[in-house]
Amino acid sequence: MNIVCIGAHPDDCELFAGGTCIKWAQQGHHVLMVSLTNGDIGHYALSGGTLAQRRASEARLSAERGGCAEMVLDHHDGELLPTLELRKEIVRILRRNNADVVLTHRPNDYHPDHRYAAMAVQDAAYMVMVPNFCPDIPRLERNPLFLFMMDTFQKPYPHQADLAVDVGDVMDIKYDMLDAMESQVYEWLPWIDGKAEDVPTDREERRVWLKKNWEPFFLEPAKRARPHLETWYGKQSAAKIKYAELFEICEYGHQPAKDELRRLFPFFPEKRR
Repeated sequence: MNIVCIGAHPDDCELFAGGTCIKWAQQGHHVLMVSLTNGDIGHYALSGGTLAQRRASEARLSAERGGCAEMVLDHHDGELLPTLELRKEIVRILRRNNADVVLTHRPNDYHPDHRYAAMAVQDAAYMVMVPNFCPDIPRLERNPLFLFMMDTFQKPYPHQADLAVDVGDVMDIKYDMLDAMESQVYEWLPWIDGKAEDVPTDREERRVWLKKNWEPFFLEPAKRARPHLETWYGKQSAAKIKYAELFEICEYGHQPAKDELRRLFPFFPEKRR
């Protein structure tokens, strides 16, 4: 299969869907992580081309660690808009990669880049099949499954966990992917949260700090979505799951039956345990 995960910034796909992308990649499926912006303002000291180059390098290393491919588009961080030009870029990416599954943000989110990334991807959802839209690349003959990555926003409605994936077996790799994004997890995000002085300078100690700092965030989805995990793993197995990633089916794309979802997510057990 061909999976395309589209985030607004280098680190969005990794944070919200990295474990599931790793699991697909481990089974031999092609996973492309796309950032619609170059992340050129996401730092307290660096900016512009210098920061964009650093984040692109971090995205490459992170994707390598996860067994995925990556692509960073050259739109300015903080300035993303759901334009016709961006819609065409997304349509071409989905067609070139013959996408079966597309992951992105929800359109209700704290960050304008996240919201507009979601809108742009949704606007592309139907157009990927229209032959006279971007006629330079053959249309997709079937609409992909479009999924919203997990979030905690409540208005106008909370994220619905139509799919809940156990990622406990790949969390070490997910942390390795985030560790590659040094400008974000060790510099920018701690700084904006007022925790910059807490980050160790030693490389091994930083890795320990990374897990300790992010552990509460990554433990929460499994607690929140336990009934949804039971749907896919059975009550007994679901009770043991510590780490999960959650996805909501977007109504604009393909609407698969449950059996097809098990094919698209081949790491779900065939029967409840």
